[in-house]
Amino acid sequence: MKRFYPRLLLACTLVLSFALLYVVQVRGEEYDCFSILVGRYATIDGSVLFGHNEDDSGDLLVDWYKVPAMHHNAGEFVMLKNGGRIEQVRETYGFLWLEMPGQDFADSYMNEWGVTIASNQCTSKETSGELVDGGIGYYLRRIMAERAKTAREAVEIAGRIIENVGYCSSGRSYCIADPNEAWILSVVRGKHWVAERVPDDEVAVIPNYYTITRVDLGDTANFLGCADLVDYAVQKGWYDPASGKEFNFREAYSSCRALNAVWNIPRNLQAVNLLSGKHYGYDDRLPFSFKPARRLSAQDIVSVLENHYEGTEFEMNPAFNHGNPHRCAVTRICSNSNRYGFVAQLRGSLPGDIGNVFWIAPRRPCIQPFVPWYYGIDKIPPSYSRGDFKKALSSHFNGPKNLRNTARDHAYWYFNDYAAMVDRDYGALIGGIKKEKLSLEKQLFVGQAAFERKVLALYRVNPRRAKKMLTDYTSKFAEEILGITRQKLGAGKAKAK
Repeated sequence: MKRFYPRLLLACTLVLSFALLYVVQVRGEEYDCFSILVGRYATIDGSVLFGHNEDDSGDLLVDWYKVPAMHHNAGEFVMLKNGGRIEQVRETYGFLWLEMPGQDFADSYMNEWGVTIASNQCTSKETSGELVDGGIGYYLRRIMAERAKTAREAVEIAGRIIENVGYCSSGRSYCIADPNEAWILSVVRGKHWVAERVPDDEVAVIPNYYTITRVDLGDTANFLGCADLVDYAVQKGWYDPASGKEFNFREAYSSCRALNAVWNIPRNLQAVNLLSGKHYGYDDRLPFSFKPARRLSAQDIVSVLENHYEGTEFEMNPAFNHGNPHRCAVTRICSNSNRYGFVAQLRGSLPGDIGNVFWIAPRRPCIQPFVPWYYGIDKIPPSYSRGDFKKALSSHFNGPKNLRNTARDHAYWYFNDYAAMVDRDYGALIGGIKKEKLSLEKQLFVGQAAFERKVLALYRVNPRRAKKMLTDYTSKFAEEILGITRQKLGAGKAKAK
């Protein structure tokens, strides 16, 4: 089936990019999150890989926290943003938490079992879904992280909550992975949802539209969802069984604008072509998942997250805007609104403290190296967070309006300001930056196995000391990239004067 968005319109958009640059980019920034899920038989080391670029517009901050497992008293509740509440469980699991204060759908989690969660907005056709006491939005992924030992269990927990209270946003796809498998959970405003398991030997790419197509709720090993998913679509006039067509969740529930958006199709297309080794065209139907051309590594996912469509019909003229590819009519994978990129490397062959690691690039994946944050770390470097995780949760939606004034020396502002500085002369600067970035990443990836062998040997006899070793290692490189960034930012400001 050909897309509603024809090539002619795409060509016109590119031709008019100078005039439409600001308008189109600002509109697209609301929908730019991007994810890749890779099954364990499709990777070189047997890990499940989860790559994600978090995109949000505005002057925003990212805090890092390590939250411990906790015991709760009977009668405690999780108080939802819109006024509802959900009974708290007696024990919640620990997790690493990337928090963006004030944002409803931007946080990412990795819990002590390796269950890792992030999301992509996917607007739906639904405008009046049923909600109880305002429904749930922000807290859904946190509850999954606190309560699930596996990605599948996280889907089941979320599904029960959605069917009980309803989901308050238009629509979203949650990407959920653990050391054994990965799932995509697609939710619609109200009480309708569906989830599909990514095959172990395949890769799934998720921009900002639903990617689940055919649904077989009888195949519970690979699909989960609400019982009336098809019946509700028929009731709403979104699917007609008499047409003879197989039910397609994506076509039935997604807004047409999202499916045919110029900020969605090229990102999906580029990632699929890069990883599959095939050459799909703009008008082709892209698969929910596919077999990669070869087994993939975390570095392969990094290379996609930092991509700007180099070598394709969507590549920007390097003479435009000082070579800055981030503000353009066709949104890049690595875009102006990236707040952080990560690759979660989830390995069941190692203890969770060592085997589950967030490779994180703060602010802009194409200029910052991805450095490892092991789950087993004891603490976060002080410059990367604003104090206590309990206070962070309680003040998430009612903190200061001007975050810079409350944390002027926060690491994130340096990464943010450096990205802005580079963008002003990207073409001249990126060659040297890329060389340094790749050098540090190569050092980290090549040295990973040897470092982990040392940690594992210590972990077997003294887990506490091994965790300190992980903490020191993570902190060393987190502080190193911060120091380099501050130095370059200072030099750039001095040169500008």
